[in-house]
Amino acid sequence: MDRIQGISLFIRVVETGSFSKAASSLGITQPTATKHVAALEKRLGSLLLHRSTRGVTPTEIGKIYYEKCKTIIHEVEDAKNLAGLLQTEVQGKLNISSSVAFGRRVLTPLVLEFMRDHPQLQVSLNLDDRYINLVEEGVDLAIRMGRLSDSSLGARFLGLNPWVLVATPEYLMQAGTPSIPSDLSRHTALIYSSVQGDHRWQFTGRDGSNKSIQVQGPLYSNNLSALLSATRQHLGIAALPWYVAYTSVQSRHLKPLLEDWTMPAQEIHAVYSSPRLLTSKVSKLIDWLAGQFKGNWWAREIGS
Repeated sequence: MDRIQGISLFIRVVETGSFSKAASSLGITQPTATKHVAALEKRLGSLLLHRSTRGVTPTEIGKIYYEKCKTIIHEVEDAKNLAGLLQTEVQGKLNISSSVAFGRRVLTPLVLEFMRDHPQLQVSLNLDDRYINLVEEGVDLAIRMGRLSDSSLGARFLGLNPWVLVATPEYLMQAGTPSIPSDLSRHTALIYSSVQGDHRWQFTGRDGSNKSIQVQGPLYSNNLSALLSATRQHLGIAALPWYVAYTSVQSRHLKPLLEDWTMPAQEIHAVYSSPRLLTSKVSKLIDWLAGQFKGNWWAREIGS
């Protein structure tokens, strides 16, 4: 194993907290990884890692060495891509993660458009609603909705994801049309179980007043497509992101409700593992995405 591979191994051990995970990600055996790090510590004359039954953590010297190693690997990566950078091309592999609904309806068309402009880019696009550990899973860029909780990650605000209250004309003909938020307590709600407070829907009026309304109904789901389908089948009123509801609103299958009131919008962020070391291809994609979430971005033809 050469010096650069050894540095990469040490970085993976620190970031995963495991010799076995680090070895697996680099295609080597755990004994080989353990032996190499032990040899590295002997060569440096310092203990870099604490080993315990709970995992592996860096010593104080190990933390300093880890930061230096990350800088070295970053410079090596930039050197490898120097020819492409000089030609202002975006190339190489890029691992992107997003939630299922947003990824399928919004991010996938945008990434494909970006790829058409940069044919030397290879993308792995992973859509999953579970929380992804960017470092452990080797993700270069994640697009996340809502407030960010992990301050150790780098992030850039891209825009807002607004929500809208909708129902079919058929449902409204039968159940009536709500004119103020409190009317919703008498209606059947189709409830997204991940945001918007579940069974409590929040509203802000044009005068700045706030209302919190408890709703109830037969369907709870963490899948926005399921809620859209149920709404289109006249089963009740749903709060949906505009990017999910827009096509159905345009085709008049759904009607926006309480248009004098707004629901809380989610922040859209580009998230990456290191706030300081950002590769050129990730930086350029983030810059491009930031330009796509301006104005009524959900009104673009971004999928069905």
